[in-house]
Amino acid sequence: MRYVVVVADRIADSGFALLRGHDEIEVVSTSGDAERLREEIKRAHALIVRSDTKVTEELIADAANLQVIGRAGVGVDNVNVTAATQRGIAVLNAPGANTVSAAEHTMALLLATMRRVPEAVRSMRDGEWARKAFPGAELRGKVLGLVGLGRIGQHVASIAKAFGMRIIAHDPFLPESRALEMGIELVPVDALLHQADVVSLHLPLTDETRHFLNQERLAQMKPGAIVVNAARGALIDDAALIEALDAHQLRGAALDVFDPEPLPEGSPLRSHERVILTPHLAASTEEAQDRVATEICRAIRDALLTGSVGGAVNLPGISGKALIRLAGVLELARRLGRLAAGVANGRIRSVAVAYGGGDDDAPRPVMLAALEGVLSAMGVDQVTIVNASVLASDRGMDVSRRVSAPLAGFETTIGVKVSGKDGEANVIGAMAGERVGRIIQVNGFEVDVPADGHVLVLRNRDVPGVIGSVGTLLGRAEINIASYHQSRGGADTQEALAAIVIDQPPDSSVVTELRQLGDVLQVTVANLNGGVAG
Repeated sequence: MRYVVVVADRIADSGFALLRGHDEIEVVSTSGDAERLREEIKRAHALIVRSDTKVTEELIADAANLQVIGRAGVGVDNVNVTAATQRGIAVLNAPGANTVSAAEHTMALLLATMRRVPEAVRSMRDGEWARKAFPGAELRGKVLGLVGLGRIGQHVASIAKAFGMRIIAHDPFLPESRALEMGIELVPVDALLHQADVVSLHLPLTDETRHFLNQERLAQMKPGAIVVNAARGALIDDAALIEALDAHQLRGAALDVFDPEPLPEGSPLRSHERVILTPHLAASTEEAQDRVATEICRAIRDALLTGSVGGAVNLPGISGKALIRLAGVLELARRLGRLAAGVANGRIRSVAVAYGGGDDDAPRPVMLAALEGVLSAMGVDQVTIVNASVLASDRGMDVSRRVSAPLAGFETTIGVKVSGKDGEANVIGAMAGERVGRIIQVNGFEVDVPADGHVLVLRNRDVPGVIGSVGTLLGRAEINIASYHQSRGGADTQEALAAIVIDQPPDSSVVTELRQLGDVLQVTVANLNGGVAG
């Protein structure tokens, strides 16, 4: 298969080279051409953007083949993640690539503000020698308050410590033990604002963080403090910031990001004497551009060629390494989900997934993969591991998972139990060493067939002649049997179950004939490699 990657914004050549080094990948650049983007997106399997292109719900709707969106940068606020998730499209970013550049630019803004560098430069260019006009302040001994202590915030902290600053931070998601390891005191927001000589923002933009620094919080800040923002423009209420500056509540502000961008020509921020502005330059270093392009293009390549979407922002907590390591286990889970849905034969109301094994990273992705298999067998379109949970919730399905030891004799076992309007099914599969995944149990009957291809599951009376009749009928229909396992129930049931792997899918007439055989009680069909249950 040949994959089409559309690159909508400019990225460094290192990223292009990485993608173009694979014959299976065609790279199409539409940078600056919105009309061409709308045309090429129709055949795109992957889309790469930076900040300029807005990935809207409408653009996603036009991309029938889209599997993955890559944002060459940290945030993804220019991507409609909700719409992408609903479609099962993974959204990837490059969270670590611009850490150093963004942290260094933050410190550059801070130093320029403390030492009034831009004003002094303008004065010199005007022919002046006004040494006494620009008294500055040292960083040593000042308190730096970091709001957000992710990669960039942590790197800013390490640089600021070298200047002799004391670091405090607010981050509700960082364990206190981790902050203590870095020598940083975690404090509530109010305490940070009251104590900090410099407040530096390192937050993602969400509904909760929009206008994080509003009129009320700016008023709480230590008189004469400085605000630095190289994260997202909308974290600050600009009108409230200007009001605080005019009232001399703040010493100054240094901003690299704005809402909207570009910053309008008439914005009061442009002319304010105590505001330093740069045009979103935090990641604009040669090194960062190379790293961002390489990181996102490598992630896109792996997503297309190996199916690894670990690290996707809409698949949190699952790493790419785990997905690659668990590829065989996840495929078995998908196939068991398809089989369970086929055997239950109807609308599924609940799915319970049991993982038995020693990989701590496995339970959640195994559950999602099994759920993907169930939904695809139900005929749900465009279901992937990314949107399986969302689509199940939309359909009112009850989903659960549990972890236990594997069944005896196997390294890994997976159980998928479903119940629905017309019945229920409980199937178990296993992997041992490098063996291909196998089906080892169907509704309590022990079987042993490969989890591959088309599977007929027959429940029949435990009497002579059934196997021969089934084989004859399938042979007459020119359907080859790859594997046939007949399992007998207990003495009190007088029933048996057959799991039959066949090379060709049976049409409805063959299934009808099987159901009409005298001692056959139930027939279901499942396409384990993908497709709607029969």
